[in-house]
Amino acid sequence: MLVTMDVGNTNTVLGVFRENELVAHWRLTTASDQTVDEYGILTRNLFSLAGLDSTQVTGLIISSVVPPLNRTLAEMAEKYLHLEALFVEPGVRTGMPVLYDNPQDVGADRIVNAVAAFEKYGGPCIVVDFGTAITFDAISGRGEYLGGTIFPGLGIASEALFANAARLQRVEIKDPGVIIGTSTTTSVQAGLFYGYLDMMEGLLMRMKAELGPKVHVVATGGQAQLVAGSSREVDTIDEFLTLEGLRLIWERNRTAPAAARLPSVGRKAKRQA
Repeated sequence: MLVTMDVGNTNTVLGVFRENELVAHWRLTTASDQTVDEYGILTRNLFSLAGLDSTQVTGLIISSVVPPLNRTLAEMAEKYLHLEALFVEPGVRTGMPVLYDNPQDVGADRIVNAVAAFEKYGGPCIVVDFGTAITFDAISGRGEYLGGTIFPGLGIASEALFANAARLQRVEIKDPGVIIGTSTTTSVQAGLFYGYLDMMEGLLMRMKAELGPKVHVVATGGQAQLVAGSSREVDTIDEFLTLEGLRLIWERNRTAPAAARLPSVGRKAKRQA
């Protein structure tokens, strides 16, 4: 079995694959202060509750945007799973050229999403990932990571609103069904939901204008269903896109000879003629 782990600023998503089948998955709060033992015991407990045998794990691959946790997770893998974790970082074969000005600036999760989207849906395509930040990532028809856009997430916006407006209280983020709210609650909900929906569609229209008419848009992340589910610009909502991308990268590194493991992440890829 392969364990895939996507460590975000707010949530950590774990998946367990048996061959190509995702047999279990969990979404947890990212806790930077947890110890090696706490993560190890948590992982074993999750496996036990799912009826899985942790001794059958043969690999662990991690994409992380929280560097302080990497050492803890690496030690957890050695102590509790008895294996070396593979981190998506410079030197790992992704099979995707990265055309960012400085490829080391690209979050590992963005590359992982791009790899999965191109493999599953072809190119050109755009990935919208609803996390702590909402990222828009563009992939060319030749499978090159082109770059993208980063926007503050819904949680950040709502917390900033409530923290700086004394008379506004936290509300459930959802579609209120009206654009003209008749209460403070529905007014805030309308602003957050429709504001982010229109922001997303506006950015997608601009990106599509640059990429060409036949662009597949896939949305993923914790709030993808909420917002992207109401969009006319999104073609597919893929809840487990990142986990699938991690599985693909694991396979590419497991089957490739060491000399062929080119640093697709963390190096400046040359544009093809």
